[in-house]
Amino acid sequence: MTRLSIWLFGPFQASLDGRAITTFEADKVRALLAYLAVEDDRPHRRDALAGLLWPDLPNQAARANLRNALANLRRAIGDRGAVPPFLLITPKTIQINPESECWLDVAEFADLFRRDELPDLEKAVSLYRGDFLSGFQIRDSIPFEDWYLLSRERLQRQAATALHRLADRYQQRGDYERAAEYAWRQVELLPWQEEGHQQLIRLLAASGQTSAALAQYESCRRQLARELGVEPSPDTTHLYDQIKAGKPIDPRRSLFPDLPPAPGTAPYKGLRCFEQADADLFFGRESLTAKLVTQLDPAAGRRFLAV
Repeated sequence: MTRLSIWLFGPFQASLDGRAITTFEADKVRALLAYLAVEDDRPHRRDALAGLLWPDLPNQAARANLRNALANLRRAIGDRGAVPPFLLITPKTIQINPESECWLDVAEFADLFRRDELPDLEKAVSLYRGDFLSGFQIRDSIPFEDWYLLSRERLQRQAATALHRLADRYQQRGDYERAAEYAWRQVELLPWQEEGHQQLIRLLAASGQTSAALAQYESCRRQLARELGVEPSPDTTHLYDQIKAGKPIDPRRSLFPDLPPAPGTAPYKGLRCFEQADADLFFGRESLTAKLVTQLDPAAGRRFLAV
């Protein structure tokens, strides 16, 4: 049985029985395969696929382009000779055949991530060679770009979560060196995510690398200022102050066991909705809010912003 392997973490790659496929005629043929492989849980209507990849063309022209791309894709992956075939094709729909020997790194990553055991998480992060479809762009198709960007962000978050869990589990074992390796990778993947910086700072401090821990705080502060226009949270700043004062840091314990509760009424309202009268409960993100609002410019046709 012929095996089709597809790698979408990092640059697009595909192979048949270990031999790289080099006969794709255009990026949209690769895009078609990538989309079908990731969204493999259902048949896709031809009209929808044509609109995904050629949204600016009349339907008839877009359908013709899809037929040509599909013909090239089938030749490139040897679909006609595969038993069972890699694609299930009808006059109206196209789908990856779930019974075929088709392997996808994204699908295996998702399966390992769901298992959530230490060896599975380590295998999952080893599959994450780079961001989803790194360097891949279809500039004349906004629908495909939207799908690609949303998929990339979702997979980035899952990879960061896996790295955070690995660092946490190794630090619980007292293996700070191994934990720090995963914490570093988490910070490199999402440098604007403060939790990753906090975890790394704790681990560096706990392993006796005080200067490195203090330097990591400064790196965190610069990243947050550059990416989000905000300062580190009070928790991160308190952690920095603890280390600077020479207090021991144990990452396996809570950093703030002795802090009294803040005075006043807690701003958290549970499941109750926030009303206009609750506006004074929102604070500390004024610059970020202003930055988001500037992206919503009706005069420039920008009326929607996904966060």
